[in-house]
Amino acid sequence: MTAAELIAVAAFKSGVFSQAFPAFGVERRGAPVQAFVRFSDEKVRLRSQVYEPDYVIVQDSSLIKDVDVFSGLKKGGIIIINTSGEISGNIPDGVRYIPIDATRLALEILGVPITNTTLMGAFAAASGEISLDALEEAVRERFSGSLADKNVAASRAAYEMVKGGV
Repeated sequence: MTAAELIAVAAFKSGVFSQAFPAFGVERRGAPVQAFVRFSDEKVRLRSQVYEPDYVIVQDSSLIKDVDVFSGLKKGGIIIINTSGEISGNIPDGVRYIPIDATRLALEILGVPITNTTLMGAFAAASGEISLDALEEAVRERFSGSLADKNVAASRAAYEMVKGGV
């Protein structure tokens, strides 16, 4: 949910309208959670779940065996998966797959395996939908001091990694 909120704030700061909202399944700690972000040049009034996303970010690759993370992903869409290895399953034709070891980056830079801002940096680089400056501004509004600095560094590292791999 934090990543979705920060992407929505960064999208707004990049000059578009945006909204973020969660969808909870089984409400227990550790259960998979979906969060959605919509952004557009026009006001966003639709408030339903996103069934045909342009982008999907998977924070935990172990979910792939239990959840169809590709469901509805549009041709030409992008899926970013936090993984240190290969994923099982077939990537649909016309979908750009970006693997990134966000956990490793987070551990190296933040000292904890929290991947929100790392994956946001990867998203900014892959999609071009939000600027790195807007992302940094959103992160600095959410966090302060050295925690903000570390999260900005994590997002920048992922951004550069994805841009370098393009």
